[in-house]
Amino acid sequence: MTYLSATIQEQIKAIPDDTSFGYGQLTIPARQYQSAAKVLERLQKKGLIRKLSKGIFYKPKKTIFGEKKPGEEQILKPYLYRDSQRIAYITGTYLYNQMGLTTQVPAIIQIASRDRRIFINRGTIQATAVKSYVDVSEDNYRLLGLLDALKDMKDIADLDLQAAIEIVTNQIRQLTKGELTEIVGYALKYPPRVRALLGAILSVMGKAAIAKILKESLNPLTVFKLGINDRLLPSAPEWNIQ
Repeated sequence: MTYLSATIQEQIKAIPDDTSFGYGQLTIPARQYQSAAKVLERLQKKGLIRKLSKGIFYKPKKTIFGEKKPGEEQILKPYLYRDSQRIAYITGTYLYNQMGLTTQVPAIIQIASRDRRIFINRGTIQATAVKSYVDVSEDNYRLLGLLDALKDMKDIADLDLQAAIEIVTNQIRQLTKGELTEIVGYALKYPPRVRALLGAILSVMGKAAIAKILKESLNPLTVFKLGINDRLLPSAPEWNIQ
């Protein structure tokens, strides 16, 4: 067995079953991709891995019903990374469905990235690109997803506003002090309505001091018509949210 073959097999052993991966998840130099392709082809013939699409593979998970194929998130995972670094994340209706904000399931998934436009058309999986407001990393993509939900709150299909505010507020409550500081910083890159809604939620949580910079970034004469009153969010009036 060659060194490259042994290296690839050891790395694949460490990948959990039912998990997709691409060349970027294998720590091999690009100049060896052609040789690596032959190794991966042999592993496919042995049934150790399966091919999802060009350059994308997975380790099959055995069940009593046969082999289980990875779900959408696992299939998309290799597209969200470059050189093992996260550069994109799933957003839009698919994310909001996962958050419990809507029952809608999109036919086309949205993938947000700062510097890369990602389009996918692989069988039943279709994805289109949207622009991220900031650079994406493993540490911040969940925070950006929360901000996206605030940004789209008014336009999410099949949305119960009261339940949505409770869901997002509960997720923000779970953030650490450092993460709260980070999400406020990222919010400054988002549209004013996002800053206002995040500020109102933080105020309800007793985090007015952290929200102060958001208040200072807003035009005091701007009114945000989001269909949210003080019954849904007690601090809405002080943030000019209606």
